[in-house]
Amino acid sequence: VQLVESGGGLVQPGGSLRLSCAASGFTFSTYDMSWYRQAPGEERELVATIISAGGSTDYADSVKGRFTISRDNAKNTVYLQMNNLKPEDTAVYYCNARCSKLFTCYGRNYWAKWTLVTVSS
Repeated sequence: VQLVESGGGLVQPGGSLRLSCAASGFTFSTYDMSWYRQAPGEERELVATIISAGGSTDYADSVKGRFTISRDNAKNTVYLQMNNLKPEDTAVYYCNARCSKLFTCYGRNYWAKWTLVTVSS
């Protein structure tokens, strides 16, 4: 099983970044996909989730209207489009795959290695 993130980096306030997380080794379409983040000295925070079927999403209040999570089941990839970035969005971001309760893989849970997003002028 692999979850490989890309797209992190340094961006100025008000700028945009798109994170990608490419999955392999499991049936991607049966997993709910999420992005988490953890800022220095803070607890890990759930940023956004998209369910296995791809039709329903949920966001932390702090990112609503600025971030968009999406998935391409044909490419086994989940994305996080981040617009109007703020310094408080600076954190390490993690991609997570959690098997949907609708499927027999329920209970399986995988994490990607982190990618750093820095928002600074």
